[in-house]
Parts: sequence; C-alpha cells; structure tokens
Amino acid sequence: MSARAWPALRVDEWEATRDTVHLWTQIVGKTRMELAPALNHWWGVTLYVDATGLTTSLIPVGERGLEIRFDFTSHELVVLTTDGDVRRMALRPRSTADFYEEYLGHLRDLGIEVTLHGSPVELPEVVPFAEDTAERPYDADAVSSFWRLLVDAHRVFSRFRGEFRGKSSPVHFFWGAFDLAVTRFSGRPAPQHPGGIPNCPDHVMHEAYSDEVSSAGFWPGGADEGVFYSYAYPHPDGYDTHPAVEAPGVWNSELGEWILPYHLVRQSADPDGTLLAFLRQTHRAAAETADWPPS
Repeated sequence: MSARAWPALRVDEWEATRDTVHLWTQIVGKTRMELAPALNHWWGVTLYVDATGLTTSLIPVGERGLEIRFDFTSHELVVLTTDGDVRRMALRPRSTADFYEEYLGHLRDLGIEVTLHGSPVELPEVVPFAEDTAERPYDADAVSSFWRLLVDAHRVFSRFRGEFRGKSSPVHFFWGAFDLAVTRFSGRPAPQHPGGIPNCPDHVMHEAYSDEVSSAGFWPGGADEGVFYSYAYPHPDGYDTHPAVEAPGVWNSELGEWILPYHLVRQSADPDGTLLAFLRQTHRAAAETADWPPS
C-alpha cells in the first residue's frame, strides 16, 4: 500500500475548511446543473474524482465545451473551455461571497452566461452565496488529504460497481450532501420519497429515489474521521438486523444506515478488503430482505 494511501483526517481538525469547500462545490455543481443535460436521479449534476481533485467533466455550452476542476494539488479552481481558454482562481482563505463574485466574473469573461440558484442546499441554515461575507478558512494540507481519501474510496467503489450487472450509478460526488456515492438499482419503482431534506425541494428527492436502491458512500462527518455508509430505499423489513453484515460494520438507528467508521478501514491490515466486504455485505442484506431480482 502506498504511504499516501488512506490518510488520517480528523473531522474536528478540518471541519471549518470542509464547510468552506462544501459551499464552493455547491456553486460549481449548480453551474453544471444549469448547463448540462438533465439525467435520471440527478446524475447530470454531480462532480467526479480525478487525478488532481474534483471535476465537472465536460459540460456543453452551445458549440463549445466547459470543464471546471478543483485542483487540490496546486489549490486552484481551473475553468477551461474547448476553445483553449483557461481561467484560474486561488483556493485560499476567503469569504464565500468573494469566491462567488470572482467565479461568476470568470464565466462572464469567457462568454458564459448562467443564472445560478444563489443559496446553498441540504444544509439546516443557509446564507445566500453573495451575502456570505465572513472569511472562511482553507487548510490546503487537509484538503489534499481529503482528496487522497476520495481517490482510495473511488478505487474500491469502482471495483464494487463493476461486480454488479444491473443498473448502477457512476461513482460520483454529490455536492449537496458533500459525499462520494455509488448506487445499485433493483429495476423496480419505489414509493414516493417523503422529502423533508433541509433547504431542498421535495421534487429533488422524488427524482433521486424514484426507484428501489441499495446505496453506499463516504461522508466526512458522523465519526472522528468520517464514515462509510450503506442504506436501502425503501427500507425492507429485517435489513437492519441481517446477519450478512459483520463487524466492524454497525447499524446506526439515528441515521437509518449501516456505517463503517473510516478510521477502522484506515487502520485495518487490508483497508481495501475491509471496505469492499462492507459494501458487499450491506448490499446482500438489502437484496435478500427486499427479494431483488437476480442480476
């Protein structure tokens, strides 16, 4: 295993920086949401882990293409077009309002006019981006470690995704909740999701959970160093007590999810194998208790 793999990253040591980057990814993610074609389950709005950080991938803008990258190695936001134009923004301590204003200025300079929904989503308390003038921190070392963690999780999630022959999401980064996720589908419709997510219209959840799923991911919160999670929607009877899920995976009744604390993966003799076992076991629990069709 590489010496840089599975880095330690205590949530309480970078939480303020995490929240800074969360808001910035929402601004960039909303750009993709406005410009890119809509895809089922909101797959058309997500970001992706790449060789330096997170990217929108290529977004069509008329006859041109646009890509926006968070480079967590040089700590820049890089805005590129297929015309060969490039704009760069430093990722540094600053207010969200300052980031938002400079970012939109670069887009206008490139001839890209886009109207974004100007407030964060999926957070209990929100301030419009343009009005969020308090300076926020940016710990470059912590952000680099977070990206390395995502690279490791992406590797295992991708292997897990490849084991399933049915419909599956890409391994993608949802900027609403700030988590890396991969989702398997049974092929059957699901009852309408009740919604109720803070500052998120219910129709967003209706589309996200229109079909029966078994979903897993990583969230940088919920434990000392964040957690891997797995859940099923709708929740089948017996899912939370299914014997397939072995320690160190545990059921969290407050979250309604199986969780595996990140530090237990990082500290295990075989981190990739520990995580992959958790993903396989929790999916098996969902598929067996909900009687999924073979795939």
